[in-house]
Amino acid sequence: MREHVGIFDVSHLGKILVAGPGAAEFVNTAFTNDLHRISPGKAQYTLCCNDQGGVVDDLIAYLVSENEVFLIPNAANTANVAEMLADKAPAGVSITDQHREFAVYAVQGPQSAEVLAAEGLPTDMRYMAFADAEWAALNGAAVRVCRTGYTGEHGYEIVIAQESAAEAFSHLVERIVAAGGQPAGLGARDTLRTEMGYALHGHELSLDISPVEARCGWAVGWKKPQFWGRDALQAERENGPNRSLWGLKAHGRGVLRAGLAVLQENKVIGTCTSGTFSPTLKAGIALALLDTSADISAGDTVTVDIRGRHMPCEVVIPPFVAPKTQ
Repeated sequence: MREHVGIFDVSHLGKILVAGPGAAEFVNTAFTNDLHRISPGKAQYTLCCNDQGGVVDDLIAYLVSENEVFLIPNAANTANVAEMLADKAPAGVSITDQHREFAVYAVQGPQSAEVLAAEGLPTDMRYMAFADAEWAALNGAAVRVCRTGYTGEHGYEIVIAQESAAEAFSHLVERIVAAGGQPAGLGARDTLRTEMGYALHGHELSLDISPVEARCGWAVGWKKPQFWGRDALQAERENGPNRSLWGLKAHGRGVLRAGLAVLQENKVIGTCTSGTFSPTLKAGIALALLDTSADISAGDTVTVDIRGRHMPCEVVIPPFVAPKTQ
């Protein structure tokens, strides 16, 4: 994936259409990031929070126009996000769950642009931009090509109608294999996103883990007058969080996993939220929430309790691998 090109089937992700007069402005009052920072044809990572500042979900918002926003939330949280939007939507703005209407394929890696350009699909766009097109090889099927992904590599996400999904996947796999790549499972995707230090809902973000704790404050429009959870997050930001997200790189053999205790001088100071073996670094890596009272800094050494064995780990600031997505 980091050397050639691969494809993930991420059709399990949700799809929600917010449409009607003022749809974009409504979304901007709901989610944390500021849609005013982008223009139509661009996408934005954002967060749906509750009033306590907990994260209901993290998602990508695709700004089609001031009257249309297409959302891709996580699968398990789609219904909650759609329900929250529907409860607050002003008159004339509709919330439509389109989960079963579209498939999503992530084509990622250094050769991703080459593979898609050979299909006549648009690839010459900046990171977090998207374009709608017709796919000639699939009888002119409508497709949305998004310059997004969760691997840190140059890549794209293809959104296509369900009736063309199977043909599109088979076609892409054939082209990718010919280019020296291969299909990949979601386990590989999780390893890649952990190497980048990207948060995963249910691990680094949750109803109990705020954007401030997870170092996702960059996805919050702090100057916006309104978004769900604003007051709670502003207070936490001003007072300082009780925990902060760090990266851990193991010194020695062993795979770090979510749920393992992190210790400093034999005192538990936090918990691993994600962990894996990094094929790129040839080492165990993890993301971990550590108590701010422990006064941790990058370069410090802590230990992780792996079934009674204390594995020394270096504290680092993610990403573990330099991103190539810009």
